[in-house]
Amino acid sequence: MRTSRWVVVTYTIIILAGIIAALPNALTTKQLAALPSWFPKQQVTLGLDLQGGSHLVLEVDAAALKTDRLRSLLDDVRGALRKERINASSARLAGDAIVVNIADDAQRATALATLQSLAVPVSGLGLGGGKPDIEVTTADKQIKVMLTEAGQRDKLDAALQQSLEIVRQRVDQVGVAEPTIQRVGSDRMLVQLPGLQDPTRLRELLGSTAKMTFHMVANVANGEPLPRGVTMLPDAKSGAQYPVEDRVALDGARLTDARAGFDQRTQEPLVSFRFDSVGARQFAEITAANVGKPFAIVLDGKVLSAPSIREPITGGSGQISGSFSVEETVTLSALLRAGALPAPLTVIEERTVGPDLGGDVIKMGIYTGIAGFVAVVLFMVALYGTWGMIANFALLLHLILTFGVLTLIGGTLTLPGIAGIILGIGFGVDANILINERIREESKKGLSAFAALDNGFKRAYSTIVDANVTSLIATGLLFMFGSGPVRGFAITMFLGTCLSMFTAVSVTRILMAAVVRRKRLKTITIEPLVRFFPEKTSISFMKARYLGIGMSIFLSLASIGLFFKPGLNYGIDFKGGIQVEIATSTPADLAQLRSTLGGLNIGEVALQQIGSDGNVLIRVQRQEGGETAQTAAVDTIKSAVQKLDPSVKFERTEVVGPKVSGELAQSGIMAVVLAALAMLVYIWWRFEWNFAIGAIATLVLDTTKMVGFFALFGLDFNLTAIAALLTIIGYSVNDKVVVYDRMRENLRLYKKMPLREIIDMSINQVFARCIYTSVAILLSMLPMAIWGGSAVENFAIPMVFGVFIATTSSIFIAAPILLLLGDWWQQRSAGREPSTAVAASKA
Repeated sequence: MRTSRWVVVTYTIIILAGIIAALPNALTTKQLAALPSWFPKQQVTLGLDLQGGSHLVLEVDAAALKTDRLRSLLDDVRGALRKERINASSARLAGDAIVVNIADDAQRATALATLQSLAVPVSGLGLGGGKPDIEVTTADKQIKVMLTEAGQRDKLDAALQQSLEIVRQRVDQVGVAEPTIQRVGSDRMLVQLPGLQDPTRLRELLGSTAKMTFHMVANVANGEPLPRGVTMLPDAKSGAQYPVEDRVALDGARLTDARAGFDQRTQEPLVSFRFDSVGARQFAEITAANVGKPFAIVLDGKVLSAPSIREPITGGSGQISGSFSVEETVTLSALLRAGALPAPLTVIEERTVGPDLGGDVIKMGIYTGIAGFVAVVLFMVALYGTWGMIANFALLLHLILTFGVLTLIGGTLTLPGIAGIILGIGFGVDANILINERIREESKKGLSAFAALDNGFKRAYSTIVDANVTSLIATGLLFMFGSGPVRGFAITMFLGTCLSMFTAVSVTRILMAAVVRRKRLKTITIEPLVRFFPEKTSISFMKARYLGIGMSIFLSLASIGLFFKPGLNYGIDFKGGIQVEIATSTPADLAQLRSTLGGLNIGEVALQQIGSDGNVLIRVQRQEGGETAQTAAVDTIKSAVQKLDPSVKFERTEVVGPKVSGELAQSGIMAVVLAALAMLVYIWWRFEWNFAIGAIATLVLDTTKMVGFFALFGLDFNLTAIAALLTIIGYSVNDKVVVYDRMRENLRLYKKMPLREIIDMSINQVFARCIYTSVAILLSMLPMAIWGGSAVENFAIPMVFGVFIATTSSIFIAAPILLLLGDWWQQRSAGREPSTAVAASKA
């Protein structure tokens, strides 16, 4: 139990660094400003669900990008053929390829060589490294030009990189503070905007391609057939149709500046723009040659305005007007300044939280966290008296260091992250309970104080490591397959698990040894202030093994039945759709609200009153027509609600498209399956095959009961529910590892004792520990389950049920399964021995 002075110094430095890093989180902005300049002032970044703001995931339209590339390639092919004096009109688009029909063999050979020279090697190691961007083949009298996969990936990558810069410029133009804009995967970007409550205008700003072109308006009378090269385009405001020439007279890429302003005569909002030198010359030539003719300014296929040219414009500048609002001119000018996107961006996921709701959530998290912490502290004192205070000190240290590390790594604290920290309080106690119970056992054997400490920590250590590894497996998979706030939960749980190894084992060990040394204790007496259990139990758990397994199977089968009918109440994370939480100024009239929304032709609408009379959750089914239809439906819902109550507040908005919901559902299932397999492998490696099978069989029974619980109470089954499910899986295996570890130890000590007696003895030895740990976790989570509200009910309430299920299954199901497997293996081995002996005698 001696600890090197250098180890103590190192631990002290780590703890002080953690406390200093965490301290700014407890101070106000004014108090931080008063601190010395050398003192760290960084605070934990609050997630959008806590501080309010918008979370948007945008996807590059790969299909549109491919179509544009094929059209551009067609022009290149025709241009190359013209240079060789080959008939270019024979080149045409056919599906995903460009086909050129040439009957003459010599011309076809020349054309083939010419078109092959158009291929460009794709740059970048990860995108095909040197492979051509197009593939040119010939068959019979036909040449086919196709885009290669490497070329398409290269264009998509370049488009996403360009889009990131343009989106960043657009967001900066509208003045959103501290935005987060980053790439997600091969064709998506994440945009997080703190403090932005209504992202409607920004959604338009980000999703608009902003491809601006100038065209002449054709002289076509109403009812006349359109001549070749003319297309009817709608007006951006009124929807009126204009016969616009397809040929681009001037490209908007020549714009150098665009500003929102007002007409000096009418004071109407407008956008003034300026061209570069080449664009100014072209603009002057066009206006000089077409005086008196209408000139269309087209943005993304819609006519912004079509003024008649009164006189030649030689200054290189112009104006766009047309019944715009001030906000619209600001948005339009920002779009034009930032430039056009290479391809359209589609909002496939949107989550918005109002700042008021975020503030309420923070208060709820603080209050429930303090209540849970105090409950656990009192419980530890009741269990272990003075020694429990050392565990509580380690627990407080664990909490502080969690915030310290989160601050140092620049982690983001989300609502599920708060739940993770609170849950970490309960899990952090687990190691302390294991250690104290072990030391108590060693002391009962008559060992001296230091010997009891030494043996207690040594024997508890392997169990603690095994139990924590199973939790880390579940947490790691949750981080890999989760997204957004759920990842915040995974981070805090991961930190909590790792830090509990430090505080509950290393720090507690030093403190307990220091107390023994200072007080010169000969023996350690760890007695509870309140005795919850007899000091020693001798319950024959295996007598009820068939009843336990039978009841468990019955409940699991009933849960499977509930899974099919009434089924899980899938949240929008998994089935897509729209969810809007509103706060009305007066008690909400649900009948009127349902009638109004039902007449919007947006499909099934469900209303749920949450919290006070004025808080209503509106759920709308996934819209047909993809992500664009979802976005339009959100605007329709908000407009309809505002007409009923102009002072309504939109506390939270969530929009999940069909593509994202399918991916989230797949990821959730994958995470649960991989967690079970990973734990099976780990237990098989650390114990034996029968232990692993027993644990996984019990885990399947536990998981089905959890699913049945969600179905029975109609709780939302979403990403947060998956987080609860994975946490319970981790805790369930954690609990079984403790029981298994004691069985393994007793199997080595009592080699001739029947397996049934060893299992009963082992369970009796760890029975108190299992109950105490479960009670500690329940105490930490119960305040959140009771007062947390709808925001965390999908996590906290199932966790309370799950802890109860995991604890009972460790005692009444996992152990009986292990006994059955052990008996079967012994009978199988006994059946083999006679045949082996007979074979040997015959030989």
